[in-house]
Amino acid sequence: MESGGTKNKIRLVLSPSAEKYARQDAPLKVRKMAARGALPLEALDLATLLFALSHDPDAEVQQTARASLADLPEKILEATLSGPAHPALLAHLARIHKDDDAACEALALNPATSDLTIAFLASLPLRSVVEIVSNNQERLQRESRIVEALGENPLTGRAVVERILSFLGIPLGEEGDDAATVEPTEEEATRAVLAVLGDQSVETAKILASEEESPEEETTDNIFAAIQKMSVMEKIKLARIGGKEARNLLIKDRNKVVALSALQSPKITDTEVVSIAQSRSVSDEILRMISSNKDWTRNYQIKLALTTNPKTPLPQAVKFLNYLQDRDLRALMKSKDVSSAISSHARRILDKKGLV
Repeated sequence: MESGGTKNKIRLVLSPSAEKYARQDAPLKVRKMAARGALPLEALDLATLLFALSHDPDAEVQQTARASLADLPEKILEATLSGPAHPALLAHLARIHKDDDAACEALALNPATSDLTIAFLASLPLRSVVEIVSNNQERLQRESRIVEALGENPLTGRAVVERILSFLGIPLGEEGDDAATVEPTEEEATRAVLAVLGDQSVETAKILASEEESPEEETTDNIFAAIQKMSVMEKIKLARIGGKEARNLLIKDRNKVVALSALQSPKITDTEVVSIAQSRSVSDEILRMISSNKDWTRNYQIKLALTTNPKTPLPQAVKFLNYLQDRDLRALMKSKDVSSAISSHARRILDKKGLV
């Protein structure tokens, strides 16, 4: 049978014993009785019937069926969430039970759940669901909105982001990993960026492929506008192949997968990392990632930048205080731009040296 309005019809499959209650030519009294859910039907059949009746032409039948569907007995709900239910029914139940860890886990594991519903689940503050969704390589490669949702979820940590990038075939440039790629010429880089941009101008592509920053504010605005029109997958690709201008903008993207892609670009330099570590417009997650990179934190200027940036997570900032020169410790001791914990710790270090 079909359910829904003329624009979004849903074709539901019901057993003959269930369909007789949902037919529009069935007596209204029968449909009202069925909408209460007290029928001797299999779990999936009952849930599908109630979903069909929740789109019944009669308002009372609709309201009763929706209430029954929202209050399914636990055994019926469990069987429905993990069974071969219609994707529209599963999408409906996902929104009803969005605060229920067990229900959302079952939906995330169900192959019948649509990719768009998985993207919705990926946006929820449920750590176990984030883990399940981020481990499904096939879905991540198939639907960019899942990657987008995971990248913007506060519970998505570095390990999950790196797993996503790995599934997407993007090298992470870990310590000891041979970058192994020949640096493209400017022309090759421009062509690669243009392929990502699609219908944007060659001039825009040249700027985004360049390792030089554009001094013109108007040009920067145009580049920003071009990036804003990109999908999350296009941004990830640009973060890897683009130049300094592109990385400077993408490192501040609210999507952690995009930002980490820019930070992990094989073309990024220590000078850029110093600027990023000084920036108060990047996320604390990016600063935490810089702090955990042994190659970068060998650089004194990066250690200093992380310590002086109030957005750097406190444990990481305090750790680098022990490596700073006395003149910088004195500046931190007197600074009003850092937390009291940082200035106090700087004072303690100097005091031990007898320099206060």
